[in-house]
Amino acid sequence: MTNNDLKKGLIFGILAIIFVGLQPIVANSRPSCIDFYIFSAMTGIFEVAIFLPLVIAERKKLQSLKESSQENIAIIDSKLNGWKRNKKFLLFIGLIFTIVPILLILGYELAGSINGSLVLKSEILFSLFFGLVILKEKITKIQIFFSFFLLFGLIIVITQGSFNLLDFNIGVIILFIDVFIYIFGHTITKIRFDKNELTPFQVAFVRNAISGVVLISTYFIFFPFENIALLLNPVYYIHYILMGIVYGFGLLCYYKTISYMPIGQAVILISLSIIVSAFFGSILLGEEFTIFHLIGMCIVIFSIVIIIREKN
Repeated sequence: MTNNDLKKGLIFGILAIIFVGLQPIVANSRPSCIDFYIFSAMTGIFEVAIFLPLVIAERKKLQSLKESSQENIAIIDSKLNGWKRNKKFLLFIGLIFTIVPILLILGYELAGSINGSLVLKSEILFSLFFGLVILKEKITKIQIFFSFFLLFGLIIVITQGSFNLLDFNIGVIILFIDVFIYIFGHTITKIRFDKNELTPFQVAFVRNAISGVVLISTYFIFFPFENIALLLNPVYYIHYILMGIVYGFGLLCYYKTISYMPIGQAVILISLSIIVSAFFGSILLGEEFTIFHLIGMCIVIFSIVIIIREKN
């Protein structure tokens, strides 16, 4: 990794920290009339608008490389046409990620921005679990210890130091389920990435397209038809666009970060997004930031650093 790559990785990493950290803030600052279901649907639609030109540009680049024979033609052809062999898989992933944004937005709403952002850092635990079960990756004793230490930090935050597990907010439980599904989807997708059958941009585009279409087409089954005003009122589109931007560009900057620096360093860097969520959650949403949040945050970040270093 050259110094130039490191600088680019840090720039995209900092941008990812900001975008990811703002996600719970934007989600919870929407008007109360915009329910979590339609908000998830419209967010997916605007993410499609972000990733469509990226997918087109990527295909043009791959086609150009194939014609000039600058790289392994078999790998390039697999990336270009691998989606044809993975249509059922892409449909499955699309359906999985139809559930993910619903649970995410609802979880943020019920748990709060600060708690929600911290709970999402449990993704490292589920990554270790699915890495062991599906990818057959090894887990060390140190990783196991600091996984429990990370959970300890989350319990401090969630119970505000009381350690009464009955104090668990239902939003926290929803977010844990969401992270479980999210990491499962990413783990089985990684297998296709390693085989060069799919690219991150392709998957991001397809999963959001399927998610947006499914959610919008089923919306009025669960909600009154009068809510069509949520789709027709241009004022509400400001919130849809903002969420699409912070979510879509957060994912884009994450992909760019790991393209310039080792994924372990990228994960550690982006874990700092909880600081952004805590700051703006307190300033903009009036959420109380307590000493227990600070202690839990330090434990979570420190545990992630140790787990990733041990993994490397």
